[in-house]
Amino acid sequence: MRLAFTHGSYSNEHPDTSPESNERLEFLGDALVGLALAEEIFRRCPRLKEGQLTAIRSSLARGDTLARAADTLGLGDRLLMGKGEETGGGRCRPSNLAAAFEALVGALFLDQGYRAAHEFVVNTLSDELSSAVERPSVKDAKSLLQELAQGRGQGLPCYRVHQTSSAHDPERFEAEAVVSGQVAGRGTGRRKTLAEQAAAGDALERLIGS
Repeated sequence: MRLAFTHGSYSNEHPDTSPESNERLEFLGDALVGLALAEEIFRRCPRLKEGQLTAIRSSLARGDTLARAADTLGLGDRLLMGKGEETGGGRCRPSNLAAAFEALVGALFLDQGYRAAHEFVVNTLSDELSSAVERPSVKDAKSLLQELAQGRGQGLPCYRVHQTSSAHDPERFEAEAVVSGQVAGRGTGRRKTLAEQAAAGDALERLIGS
């Protein structure tokens, strides 16, 4: 578990004793958090459409939500970090807290398996999850992405869609959500609209977490 709380700045200052940071565990945990939330939301919301499910997951998996959960658990106090990072308020920095939360989930998965990681995510985010499920957004991912982009002064998102095919899956579309001229998210679906919604959901998660 020590690795889950090792910030990159600590590794830089102590390369002999701690050559690796929690960044790889953070990568793994990020995927696991999304999967655990998707599974739980899918089970609890049988009547919601894909866009609404994506919007709920995005609101829960974003950085500030995970940072609050990490702060409640006191993960900031357990972080190993370099002197400069700590002096600069690194223990309270939302990005560090969210990263520690995801790294911890990754460590739980490697040590105890998926169900343990799933239970940790669902139990820790229980209040936020219940609130989001009880009052789901009626807006789909594309609408939410438009509001977010315009609120940041980035203009209207646009979408690039092309069809892919294979012997096993002849009807498949891939979409890119473009914000301010940059690809902000990608998604696939059996219809153009589903691919666009998936791309918008991916963009929401990336932009909200940034």
